[in-house]
Amino acid sequence: MFIFLSKLLPLFFYPLGFSCILLIVALLLMWKRPRLAAIPISLALVILLLSSSAWVSDWLVRSLEFQNLPSGELPKAEAIVVLGGATESQVPPRPWVELRDEGDRVLYAGKLYREGKAPRLILSGGRIEWNRGGNPESADMAMLLETMGVPKSAILEDPNSLNTRENAMNVKQIMATQNIRQVLLVTSAMHMPRSLKIFRKLGVNAIAAPTDFTALHLDRPDAQGSVALNTLNTLPDAEQLKRTTRALKEYVGIVVYWLRGWV
Repeated sequence: MFIFLSKLLPLFFYPLGFSCILLIVALLLMWKRPRLAAIPISLALVILLLSSSAWVSDWLVRSLEFQNLPSGELPKAEAIVVLGGATESQVPPRPWVELRDEGDRVLYAGKLYREGKAPRLILSGGRIEWNRGGNPESADMAMLLETMGVPKSAILEDPNSLNTRENAMNVKQIMATQNIRQVLLVTSAMHMPRSLKIFRKLGVNAIAAPTDFTALHLDRPDAQGSVALNTLNTLPDAEQLKRTTRALKEYVGIVVYWLRGWV
């Protein structure tokens, strides 16, 4: 039930869902108090305009992604932990496993392994049966990594975890059975602050190895380019709305996990 509610309830607090609620309120007010209907309509418009602006999305995303920037070359560890949320299973009409936007997690983990950063990988992620179905994400990630040249003998799987807390708990158990004391934690840069807090709360010695950055350090453009960029950044854009929602999801997750004593 917690998994279902954790997916459902936050939808009403994200920009799109909250704006829809405000518009429904406006429709109800139109029947008896049409003048008041302008208030929720205006609020919905402001929320959508702000949350789909690059200025707002960049600020929110940077506040998360830049928290755990590597200060230099990553050290070696005893294993590389890769968190799920990066793949789609091979279900018709897909010809094979596919990568989501967060698929950089798998690619980066494979790169770190080939560079000799750790001799083993721990792939953590199950699959919610009522949400598209398919193989556990750990199995999908293993299939992709084997294609990249990682031997099956170097891969450990946690196919049962359905959220980040369960990722950390199951990984900790695997580490104990394999006598692993330190790991590199690979997940999306936006997801790293919450993930790292959860792992360390459980006493796992994890070193952040973020990837899947959507915000960058960019040099200031020339005057003409700056005007064009500023104009585009102000206009509503569906991709920016997605980035804002993704960042808010992390902040909601941090608050919920803090209330439950998980971070």
